[in-house]
Amino acid sequence: MTVPSTADASVSTAASAQDRTLLAAVVEIAAEAGRALEARYSTTARPAGRADMFRSGTADSRVSLDILRPALTALRPGARWLTDEYETAELPPGEWWVVDEVEGNVNHVHGLPEWAVTVALVRDGRTVLAVVRQPVGDLTYTALRGAGAHLNGTALKVSAKTGLDAAIVVTGQAEADQEGTYRRIGQSITAMLDSALLVRAAVPSTFPMLLVAAGHHDVFWQYEPVLPGVAAGALMVTEAGGVVTRIDGTPWAPGADTVLATPPALHAAAVQVLATVA
Repeated sequence: MTVPSTADASVSTAASAQDRTLLAAVVEIAAEAGRALEARYSTTARPAGRADMFRSGTADSRVSLDILRPALTALRPGARWLTDEYETAELPPGEWWVVDEVEGNVNHVHGLPEWAVTVALVRDGRTVLAVVRQPVGDLTYTALRGAGAHLNGTALKVSAKTGLDAAIVVTGQAEADQEGTYRRIGQSITAMLDSALLVRAAVPSTFPMLLVAAGHHDVFWQYEPVLPGVAAGALMVTEAGGVVTRIDGTPWAPGADTVLATPPALHAAAVQVLATVA
């Protein structure tokens, strides 16, 4: 199925209807990829080392991509597929599929449940829809710009907390050892330990962002994120009533070098704490 282009933002009503149709189609495609990965998943999996882990992870990615790429391309033939060069850079205009075919692959190959298929569509620098399919637990997260975020059809809403002293806060490990990034992660955890109720570090980024959207967690931040790890989660949080910016509080956009997701009442406090990290 090919869904018509919605590049003309002035036709907002038609665009909304088309994007709803598109979202439903993406849900089905993500579910199909999830089923293929679930057939390869075992709670008894224990890789013997890095080579074994990467061998299994590469095979998982191939199985999922063989479903996702042709199906999503058929939906939007004019949309480009995100490549490595744009994972941490500003996207050129137009539509882009931003996909992690096995988000949390490291968990999948270790027999852990926190893995998923994530799909987001970015249009002219704004994420317009997102789907996260987590087969373990039969969980489907969806978000459509201007229409809310949902888990299995139930609306998500960020936490109502107003103080960091009651907050569960989470950071994510960077994808690569950029100079200074690991130091900033450590310093930020130390800074938050003085202010928040509970501090956690998690990989991959999508899952703590989903928990912020659902109100289970309160703050998520990450240095040097890659776009496939945060695009879907960022839309989930904003559509659940939250705020997503860079860590310094300035606007977030695809390609930004940091990300911070919070309920509105905690945003200023989180920015203030993280501002102490050099």
